[in-house]
Amino acid sequence: MASAHGTAKKRHTIMKFGNVGLIMAIAIGLAGAFGTNGFAQTESLTVGAPPSLRAVFTEILPMFEREYGASVNVVYAPSKTLSHQIEQGAPIDVFLAAGTDEVAQLYKKGLTLNGRPRTYAQTSLVLVMSTETLATLVSFHDALPNRTTRIALGDPRTSALGDVTARVLARVNPNYMDKSRSNIIYASHSEDIINLIHAGKADVGLVYRVDAINGGQVRISDETPAESYVPVQFGQAVVSTCQEGARGIAKDFSDFLMTPRVQKLLIKYGFDSLPTVG
Repeated sequence: MASAHGTAKKRHTIMKFGNVGLIMAIAIGLAGAFGTNGFAQTESLTVGAPPSLRAVFTEILPMFEREYGASVNVVYAPSKTLSHQIEQGAPIDVFLAAGTDEVAQLYKKGLTLNGRPRTYAQTSLVLVMSTETLATLVSFHDALPNRTTRIALGDPRTSALGDVTARVLARVNPNYMDKSRSNIIYASHSEDIINLIHAGKADVGLVYRVDAINGGQVRISDETPAESYVPVQFGQAVVSTCQEGARGIAKDFSDFLMTPRVQKLLIKYGFDSLPTVG
C-alpha cells in the first residue's frame, strides 16, 4: 500500500460518456487518486479536453506530471458537453475547449477562476477523404453542390466543430445546411467523422486540420477556400468546479500550456502557430 508520502503511479483516465455518466466517471477517477487511508498520494488534476488533443497529450502530460509531481486525469469529450457539465457542477479543474465560445460563455457566467479565456492552440477546417479510396481528390466547390456525395459534418447542436462548420459553409453556400439534404451525415466531432469515412459510410467530411493530420485514416482533399477561411482558436480556463486544493496546480497547468516549448509541441502535432500567445 502506498503511503501519503509515497510516489503515486501515473495514470491517464480516458473516458467517453453521456450526459448522465460524466459526473460519475469523473468521481471514480478522482477516487482513484486517494489511498485507503483517505489522504491524497499526490496532487491530482482533472482536465476536460477535446479529442483533438489526444495525440499531443502523449508528450505534454508526462512532461507536466514529471516536472510538477501531479497526476493528470483527462476526460475527452465534445466541448459543448463539457461546458454543460461544468455548469452542472462536474468536478473538472481545467477546461480545454475546441473553440473559444464555450469558455467565453462560462466566463460571462462567472464560472472561470483565472479571468478571460486564454487561446492555447489554433487550427483550421479541411475537407478529407479516405486514404484507401482511389478516387481523385475532391474540392470544396465540387463536393458541396453534389447531392450524391455523402458528406459528414460536425453537428452545430452538439459540438464546437459543428459551429465552425456552419460558419464556413454559410460563406460558401448559405443554404447548404438545409436539413432536407439527405446526403449530410452529422457527427459529434472529428474522430466520429473520420470513423464514418473509414467505415465507408461517408465519402468526404469536414474536420479540423489537426485531426486530419493525426487521424491516419484520411487524407486532406482540399483546404478551406480563402474567401471562406475561418481560423479556429482553442480556448482554456481554470473553471469554478476546480477542487479547492487543486487550484494552484490547475493554474500551473494552464500556464504550462502557454509556454514556448509546449507551443512547439502543438505545432509538431499539426496545430497552427498562434498569432500571439497569452
